[in-house]
Amino acid sequence: MNAQQLIQELQLEAHIEGGFYRRSYQAEAQLDIPGRGSRPLLSSIYYLLSSDSPIGYLHRNRSDILHYYHGGGPIDYWLISPAGELQRATLGYDLAAGQQLQLIVPGGYWKASRLRHEKQALKRSEIFDYGLISEAVSPGFDYQDMELAEAQVIQSQYSEHWDELKSVVKDAEKL
Repeated sequence: MNAQQLIQELQLEAHIEGGFYRRSYQAEAQLDIPGRGSRPLLSSIYYLLSSDSPIGYLHRNRSDILHYYHGGGPIDYWLISPAGELQRATLGYDLAAGQQLQLIVPGGYWKASRLRHEKQALKRSEIFDYGLISEAVSPGFDYQDMELAEAQVIQSQYSEHWDELKSVVKDAEKL
């Protein structure tokens, strides 16, 4: 399948951070979080980056997120801890090259992702126009708990990482 077929089959829609998504699960059980209100104990989405929308722009969530790789091309991640440490990871099938099948992003970390257009180790003859993952969020996702990065703030607070991050910060070209 290609990206457009997956978007149609999985009934995905454009996401505010880039890419495409659909919520696939939300727990009925709720958790009251002081100052945030009620949240489901867990929610899950499909998330797809494509050639047409290859970047999940830098953002942070208050909840922990587990990412599960399903297929397509590898996806590179940039994470910034609350202490300002930059970490990198790649989701994909090529475990021998350091790619991984799961990624845990703790709440409070900044996160960005980008589809890598290259041949996958297991299918060397094929270049994918998508990367497909699922995310499990606990407590469950709510847009009130998500913050898209502002280029000026990121450049100021993480100047030592700016050259590497500016390509995954929405509106960075306006600076």
